[in-house]
Amino acid sequence: MPERSSDEWSLRACRVLVVEDEYMLAEELRAELENAEAVVLGPVGYLEDALDLIRAEPRIDGAVLDVNLGGDSAYPAADLLVARGVPMVFTTGYDPTAIPPRFAKIARCEKPVDIAKVARAISSAIHN
Repeated sequence: MPERSSDEWSLRACRVLVVEDEYMLAEELRAELENAEAVVLGPVGYLEDALDLIRAEPRIDGAVLDVNLGGDSAYPAADLLVARGVPMVFTTGYDPTAIPPRFAKIARCEKPVDIAKVARAISSAIHN
């Protein structure tokens, strides 16, 4: 169970999946989440790898998903996560109207992303 530190929520021991096809961005996200004491699952950059990891992992506390994975939509991965009750954040350069209505309540961080903002957004999603 994620722990709370002082007045703000921490990512300590939270298992956070990172699905991002841009290598440098994926590595920056991994580093930021690890600095916040999260256990990072991935990063993975392909839809099939994301689906396999989601199916294989018994516990995922939160996820950061790039909406477009090399031309493939990440929505099948998002559907699996929603079915498991896993909170998530989308990273995308797409207009909000491009997000299917079933994902309307999922937080979105627009690219180019602020890595610290993404970490705060997933922490908020996990703890709310």
